[in-house]
Amino acid sequence: MSEDEELNAIRQRKLAELREAAAQEQAVEQQRAEAEAQKEAILRQILTPEARSRLMNIRMVRPQFAEQIELQLIQLASSGRLKGRVNDEQLKALLKQIQGQERERKVTFR
Repeated sequence: MSEDEELNAIRQRKLAELREAAAQEQAVEQQRAEAEAQKEAILRQILTPEARSRLMNIRMVRPQFAEQIELQLIQLASSGRLKGRVNDEQLKALLKQIQGQERERKVTFR
């Protein structure tokens, strides 16, 4: 095998590896997008429009906090502990409860 053929074979292998990595990355991204769409559909079912609007506002300011709330709401809904749709007042109460738990976990040193 000549040097050119060997170099060409190496290039072909590398190109195949890159294509495979790109395909895997695309599949992961598609799964992530499907999961996000499913989460949004569930939230649309369990939240009133006002509560969804409040949650979107929170997401703009504190994305991790909003994610935590969304997951908690989905868990409550899937376990059957939600009675009907969550309105804005109920969401505010849940937010206060979660914020209270976060404050209790903070440790300050003096």
